[in-house]
Amino acid sequence: MKQVLVIGSEGQLGAEIKVKCKKLTDLQVTFTSLETLDVTNIEQLTATIKAKQYSYIVNCTAYTAVDKAESEKDLANKINALAVEKIGETANNIGAKVIHVSTDYVFDGKNHFPYKEDATTCPQSVYGETKLTGERQLLAANPESLVIRTSWLYSAHGNNFVKTMIRLGQEREELGVIFDQVGTPTYAGDLADTILHIIESDNNQSISFAPGIYHYSNEGVASWYDFTLAILEKMNISCKVKPIETKDYPTPAPRPHYSVLNKVKIKAVYNIEIPYWRDSLDVCLSKMK
Repeated sequence: MKQVLVIGSEGQLGAEIKVKCKKLTDLQVTFTSLETLDVTNIEQLTATIKAKQYSYIVNCTAYTAVDKAESEKDLANKINALAVEKIGETANNIGAKVIHVSTDYVFDGKNHFPYKEDATTCPQSVYGETKLTGERQLLAANPESLVIRTSWLYSAHGNNFVKTMIRLGQEREELGVIFDQVGTPTYAGDLADTILHIIESDNNQSISFAPGIYHYSNEGVASWYDFTLAILEKMNISCKVKPIETKDYPTPAPRPHYSVLNKVKIKAVYNIEIPYWRDSLDVCLSKMK
């Protein structure tokens, strides 16, 4: 039986992995949360990883307060970079493989075609900078690591854009939502399935663990405006949605204007099919109802 450590079970992705693991019999999974593990406490982090003979470590924890990171750079760096490096280093010492989740914010968003894994990185925010540093330090500390960059993550767990739009749509008669930032909404349940598939398939005849950087989001393309319209429509909320430009909604941290990810590599290497974002939104909203 494969021993797996999932760091960060209280977040959207960690919570989805926790739910899906209940149906699996070939994995023995240990979960940590903010209450049981402070990843900025390097001694505690190292001891947790060494506690069992883990074969796989999945890091779902991250500092994701994009705007707040601009004024909390040290804390963001501790969680998104220094802790990630230590996870890689300790995992390497015990022979464990690492799956780490990163972000589309490592790019500047100036492309007009989907970003491949080897595209030039140029983060425009502290959040993006610290996540990119974490990627690099992890791969340097443990070559047997797999980085999955994703975008616009949401789920039935935790706080996210979907829940915010549902709440605001019920409270207000009209919403202004940005239409000139384009990407792909990603259901955390689909990403959780992919991560567990990678672990379960490792050492099979057809598929083996292939370290490196991969991109994963749902299929299709949308703006935040499109995404909001779909959410409210599917929830039968009659709030009017007005398209606005990024300049009309200034934030401390700049957002990528275009962050569509190319998923050809992960589909080919791990033999997976990725659902269309609207179909996955239906699945998530049905659970929330």
